[in-house]
Amino acid sequence: MAVAAVRLSSRSGLPSLLLYLGIGMAIGRDGLLDVQFHDAELTQVIGYGALVVILAEGGLGTKWKEIRPALPAAAALATAGVAVSVGVTAAAAHYLVGLPWQQALIVGAVVSSTDAAAVFSVLRKVPLPSRVTGALEAESGFNDAPVVILVVAFSTTGPIDAWYMLVGEIALELAIGAVIGLATGWLGAFALRHVALPASGLYPIAVLAIAVMAYGAGAMAHGSGFLAVYLASMVLGNAKLPHAPANRGFAEGLGWLAQIGMFVLLGLLVTPHDLLRDFWPAVIVGLILTVVARPVGVFVSLVPFRIPWQEQVLMSWAGLRGAVPIIFATIPMVAGIEGNDRIFNIVFVLVVVYTLVQGPTLPWLAKRLRLGDTSGAADLGIESAPLERLRGHLLSVAVPEESRMHGVEVAELRLPSGSAVTLVVRDGKSFVPLPSTVLRHGDELLVVATDPVRDAAERRLRAVAQGGKLADWLGTGGGARRRHL
Repeated sequence: MAVAAVRLSSRSGLPSLLLYLGIGMAIGRDGLLDVQFHDAELTQVIGYGALVVILAEGGLGTKWKEIRPALPAAAALATAGVAVSVGVTAAAAHYLVGLPWQQALIVGAVVSSTDAAAVFSVLRKVPLPSRVTGALEAESGFNDAPVVILVVAFSTTGPIDAWYMLVGEIALELAIGAVIGLATGWLGAFALRHVALPASGLYPIAVLAIAVMAYGAGAMAHGSGFLAVYLASMVLGNAKLPHAPANRGFAEGLGWLAQIGMFVLLGLLVTPHDLLRDFWPAVIVGLILTVVARPVGVFVSLVPFRIPWQEQVLMSWAGLRGAVPIIFATIPMVAGIEGNDRIFNIVFVLVVVYTLVQGPTLPWLAKRLRLGDTSGAADLGIESAPLERLRGHLLSVAVPEESRMHGVEVAELRLPSGSAVTLVVRDGKSFVPLPSTVLRHGDELLVVATDPVRDAAERRLRAVAQGGKLADWLGTGGGARRRHL
């Protein structure tokens, strides 16, 4: 159902997260199956796990050359911008909606975090200048950490710490998370480049395991695990690791699975008939957040960077919310704060309503502001799949000590038309061979063959491995043992 929902989302323009929430609500209370699910703590734990995977996938797909110039602006948005947004939104929730200050502060903090999954999925479909995309992607990866600290602090049953203590705690946790994330990513990339794993399918698992390890290490060190996993994944994604396209594809698949599970579970947790009473309060708070708090936070935090007003307007509108605020809304539920059900309902309605408004209109706004960047060439996803679409095959051929392929020139292989030796790896270095290149023991060849001649090319290679350069052209000896290849 969720996979079909993605297709429906791409056709209709509706954000897929709303369809996933709809699936959960259809299954849960007041729905078709009336599944009774009330476990906010389990939802929070699974939501945190899903967010780790989503941040890892986002980090692996983030290009360092695009994000590096935008890092100072992203850091300002994730700290000063969040602080301004929390204050303005909390004031609106208190004075316009009538929430007590503690509940208002929680709502302000929860909805001030942009959602990494929503930002990554939407921005990569909209051709924007790299400075804008880099700042927004980095902000969504950075701002979860300070928001979690604020929500936990506001959800305490005792007195709330002084503001300067909160600022110091946020700075310390961000610093610890950044150091651990960068160190884990660098060490992991170093290990994967120098330690050959026995199967290519292990590399994607190892990459994701290193990213999750960064989260665990950051959390155990009382730092920001969310920042650690994002930075570690970004280092891994830009480290030119073996099987990089497969690593990203594996993480993308798990990211989709995480989003599906997270949104469906959140849809199960909500009680639809309770949402009606909090609909208009959520609309009012969301309106202030979208047209006042977020723009003011963006403009104030970006003052030192001289960013054009058109880009600031777009950044203000692109502060997309998704599952992350709803997950953070389970923190006061687990803590047992008075009015926690109302906080959850307001956040849930706000996310649904303003995702419907902001997501589909973002490309239109970018066009109106003349910020579409269509001049650059699209990034190519180069992997083994195009060979399949072109009805081709990539053969890896080794030349062991006993092989008679030693001393044979590439041209003397006499491969059938439609196949060719494209690369030779020798003594750890790779090069494109000439027809006169002489093969040696220990070489590894990469041979590209079209589908019709794949079998003939393989037979010819086996024949040469057994009989040398004088092997029969028709491929006698092609049944030689596989150890020769």
